[in-house]
Formats: sequence, structure tokens, C-alpha cells
Amino acid sequence: MTFVSRLTMAAALALAVPAALSTPAVAQALSPSVGKPLQEASSLAKAGNLAAATARVNAARSAASTATERRKVAEMAAFVHTKGGRWAAAAQELEGIGAPASQLAPLYYRAGQLDKAITLGKKTGGVQGQTIVAQSYFRQGNFKGAADVYQSLIKQHGAREGWLQSLANAQFKMDDKKGYLATTERLIKIDPSPARWRALLIDMKNGQMPREAKLALFELMEQTGNITKPEDYQEYAKLAIVANQPAIAKRTLESGMKAGTIPASDAMNARLLEAATKRASAASAGVSKLPKDGAGQLQAGHVAFGAGDYAKAAALYGAAAKAGGASADQAKILAGISQLRAGNRSAASTTFKSIPEKSGYSGVAGLWALYTSTSAA
Repeated sequence: MTFVSRLTMAAALALAVPAALSTPAVAQALSPSVGKPLQEASSLAKAGNLAAATARVNAARSAASTATERRKVAEMAAFVHTKGGRWAAAAQELEGIGAPASQLAPLYYRAGQLDKAITLGKKTGGVQGQTIVAQSYFRQGNFKGAADVYQSLIKQHGAREGWLQSLANAQFKMDDKKGYLATTERLIKIDPSPARWRALLIDMKNGQMPREAKLALFELMEQTGNITKPEDYQEYAKLAIVANQPAIAKRTLESGMKAGTIPASDAMNARLLEAATKRASAASAGVSKLPKDGAGQLQAGHVAFGAGDYAKAAALYGAAAKAGGASADQAKILAGISQLRAGNRSAASTTFKSIPEKSGYSGVAGLWALYTSTSAA
């Protein structure tokens, strides 16, 4: 989720108190017993001595006797509070002197007083106000409300990347798979970089899905250049071993070691690689003995896939998918990946889109379909 922009917050915090105190008109309106401690408070706050600055503000407040003096004291108090990150206290000081909603809304948002931020954001209106309302809704868990506001912003002002990302986040939280994929497609078309893909894939990875679907998600992370951290390699490899695809685990670990991302000397990595190598060898040796039913075709597909023979894997997975059963959707997504890697982009797209929306594989399949349609041929 994007946060209140620096520009928005800067506008809210642009109290300009130190500068204002030095202008001739203001200086004449303040008595020395108020003006001097406020000047000192400004300097102390800028130097980070907030306790001393607060003490000088309190001294000025005690001496203030006119409306102008009380206003300047409140502004300086707010300035000191913002320096210390005391957003609610700053907002209360400014609210007490009638500051506009546009200045108060970002402060209450930062303070976590989201109901007030929403009310004031609606009064503010425009891009700033709507953004604060949307982000407040998101933090409250009102993802539908947040999505509605972001869609309104996009409709009014165009598809800015930050708004699309925030809309996608809200749709993901709502489990609106169709909307999420439509928004992510717009994002990817704007920015197809590995970093953009990683943000989308990490969102998906942290959600609930079948183990084999998560393995297909790791395949997409690898496809988009996003297996880069030691924990990524290790989780990918462990998942592949448990999912009875040891050749994938072997390939992943060897790739990580070759890249220097995971040390070959590490005992856990060495044990994982040894286990993956033995299981991959056993699976390859036993492939001729597998039954010709759906389960056997699926396992034979795993062996071909692990060996990089994607054309053969696509045919075997296709046969397993046609056989039906509990593993049909797993076979379909692996068939689609195999078709894509074998160079049959059109068939891969059709296969990914054939996975039912209610399937536990549909979200990952949708991202694979998106990659198929947006990546270079």
C-alpha cells in the first residue's frame, strides 16, 4: 500500500512558523514575552532539542494575551510536535485555531485516527483528500471502500502507477481475483520490470493456496528473475522436494550455488541437494514403470519437466489433465508452463485460461497468463 505522499504531508506540515515569526507585521503583533520564547522554541526544535523547545512554547503560551499571540503559540506547538512525530498533538493544536481540513487530514492519518482522517479527507476533496480517504479505508480493513476510491481517482485523473498498485492491493485483500488480475495487467504493461513482478508475486505467495500452486508461483518467480535471495532458493527447493518434483529442487539449489547466493558449504544446503539428487535419479529410473493413468502421466511429466524436455512434459501433463481427478488443475498449469517454455505461446495462454476461476490454481494461472501475454516472444 502506498502511503500519504511526501508532497501531501509537506503541505500539511508547511506551518512556516519560524519564517513567519521574523516578518515585521508578526513581530510587531507579538510581545517580547511571547515572541522571544517562540523564536527560541523554533531554533531548539530545529536542533532536535524538543523538550527545551516545548518548555519555551509553554512559557510563550502562559504570556499570550491576544488572539494573534495564541495563534502563533499554537502553530509553534504544532511545529514542535511534528518534529517529534506527535501527529495527534500537532493536529489538535491546529484544529484549535481553525486550521483547514487539508492540513489536518494528513496529520490525523499519521496519528492513526482514521475516522477523523476520513471525515477531513472528504472535506478536503481533490486528489489529496481522496488519497487520504482511500488509504484510511485500507488501514481499517474496508478494502471495498478503498478500491472504490482508487477506481474513482483513476477514472478522474488517469492510471497512475501508485493508484493502480493500491487498487490491486485492495482487490487482493478482497479476494477479487478477476479485478486483481485486470489491475495487475495494467501495472505490468506500464512497468514489466522484475521488481514490479516481484511485488505482485510476493503478494500472491503470502496468500493461501495449494502447495503445488505455490510451486508454480515459484516457477514464475524464476521466470521473471525473482529467485534472488537465499530464503527464496531454499523455500523453492524444499517445496519442490515435498511436491515430488526433486529435479526442480536440484536445479534450483545448483543455480543458487552457482550464483553464489547460497553457499555450497552450508550443511543444510548440502543435505537438501543430496536428497534432491537422489530422489531425482530414482524418479528418472522408475519412469518406465509408471502406470498410464492420470497419476502416472503426471509423475512422468514431472520427470520430463525437471529434465528440461518441455515439449514431452506438455504432452504428458496434457494427458494427465484430460484424465481428470484431483490433480487435473495442477497438470493444466504445469502443461501451460511447459508449452510456454517449449515455444508454444498461444497454446500456453489457452491452457492457463482453461483453469476454473474457483480453483486454488486460478490466481497463479492468471499471473502466468499475464506473463504469457506481456513478455517478449
